Amino acid sequence: MKSKIKYTNEPLKMEAVEDFLPPPEELVLKQDTVKVTIGLSKPTIEFFKTKARQNHTQYQKMIRRLLDLYASRFR
Repeated sequence: MKSKIKYTNEPLKMEAVEDFLPPPEELVLKQDTVKVTIGLSKPTIEFFKTKARQNHTQYQKMIRRLLDLYASRFR
């Protein structure tokens, strides 16, 4: 059994900080995308699916990001 938390009536020490978070509309990154059909090897897809599950994301997003980084590097 967990030990109970004992609350006291001590004064709180607080400090105001400047709001540094962007507004929600700046958090939504909408990119122009084009749908394509591509054949990839089974081991490659399994790799991305495994990594996506581990990182709680979609494997298609990981592949898209990888291709985006590659293309921007060699532009």
